Amino acid sequence: MKYLVILEHGESTWGAHVPDLPGCIAAAKTREQVLERIREAIGMHIDSLRASGEEVPPPTSEGETVEVSAA
Repeated sequence: MKYLVILEHGESTWGAHVPDLPGCIAAAKTREQVLERIREAIGMHIDSLRASGEEVPPPTSEGETVEVSAA
């Protein structure tokens, strides 16, 4: 499965979350580290859902970059 991951760059860290898996988040100092951590977090999140008998939500979110004028 492929889940949309939202990346956010702060002043000194990166954050990531998965819209289709509420509560699935990660943070790190670099973009590469946060991507590694969110992959791990997704795996743990899915394992936790399955262990508690809950359904794993299918990926439904999509992303797009939209360019706008700042005028």
